[in-house]
Amino acid sequence: MSHDVDTNITANESRPPRIWLSNVGANAAHPFFSPRFEDGTFELLPIPETPTDAGPHSVVFADVPVFNNPSNVSGETLGRWVPERFLGVATHYDPEFTTLTYGDHVGRNARAAALRGVQPGDVMFFIVRLADWIDGEFTGRFGFYLAGFLEVESILSDVRAEPSETELKRYGTNAHIRRGFNDPSENWDGFWVFGGSKKSMRLKYGVPVDRVLADSVFRRADGGRWNWSSARTELQTIGSYTRSCRCVIDTSEVDGRERAATLWSAVEKLNPGARPD
Repeated sequence: MSHDVDTNITANESRPPRIWLSNVGANAAHPFFSPRFEDGTFELLPIPETPTDAGPHSVVFADVPVFNNPSNVSGETLGRWVPERFLGVATHYDPEFTTLTYGDHVGRNARAAALRGVQPGDVMFFIVRLADWIDGEFTGRFGFYLAGFLEVESILSDVRAEPSETELKRYGTNAHIRRGFNDPSENWDGFWVFGGSKKSMRLKYGVPVDRVLADSVFRRADGGRWNWSSARTELQTIGSYTRSCRCVIDTSEVDGRERAATLWSAVEKLNPGARPD
């Protein structure tokens, strides 16, 4: 099956963009955390790759440079925040904000199935679970934060064979492409990769996703606000509603435009100039 690259932004300019949310990075299932520092900056630790053995095209934890450098250590990598046994483990380094790509198994991963609806011009936000790091150690406090976004410019869909030279030039450093080259017999397996415009951004300061922001911005599939049960912590509730990738705001609707404005206001309050338009 062939795969397609949609770069026709102009054809979609009349359609108001939608905003999507995707949960990425290390989570409660992993033996390490993404640190958030006292000034609000943070590091985003990717999950281990599957399989974890590093191949010739893999990136390992010990090789991923930090985005910030709070300790001013030359050459510091994300390896600082993982157990020693993970230093040589392959990472699923996705999203990556150097060439601005994000991939997922849209066809076979139920949690990502909704991403079939993403179109050029849409914005994909990434939500991450961060752990407070103070005075050189984790405090045990966690929270969810917006870490960055892609303004989707192009889409490489249903990849079943080695991409073309042109496609590799655009998407070649994405984790799914790397995995495909490590095992071509198994891993050209129908994944999709989304390419972001130059307006896309890895945020410097994590934007807290708490109950106040969630009630102002996000809605359930039936249009209602999230349910906050006393049987669950706020963190658990946010995690449950953001586990699957989905469209969270449709700006073709009046309410959607208002909620989008509230979301961007929260982002720009901590990261001035972040909004792509």
